[in-house]
Amino acid sequence: MLFKGNCSMIDFADVIGMLGVGCVLGAYFLLQASLVKVTDSYYSAINAVGALLILYSLFFHWNTSSVVIEIFWFGISIYGEILRWIRKKV
Repeated sequence: MLFKGNCSMIDFADVIGMLGVGCVLGAYFLLQASLVKVTDSYYSAINAVGALLILYSLFFHWNTSSVVIEIFWFGISIYGEILRWIRKKV
């Protein structure tokens, strides 16, 4: 446990999950601000890492709907990377 307040407690899994949220939201902000392109490999990488970090926190604080969306978020990010890699080789 990192913080203990009157209303809530934040544990290590929560901190890791919040880092994941930061990755996903940060990547989306960079995209909307035209600082990255969807075709940039690090855009998908940041999304994939964010999804994994959020999934880590969800194993300690289970929420089925959130797990499902994060699995798909990770899978789509990896799919995008694979497509980029294939197109680059051709």
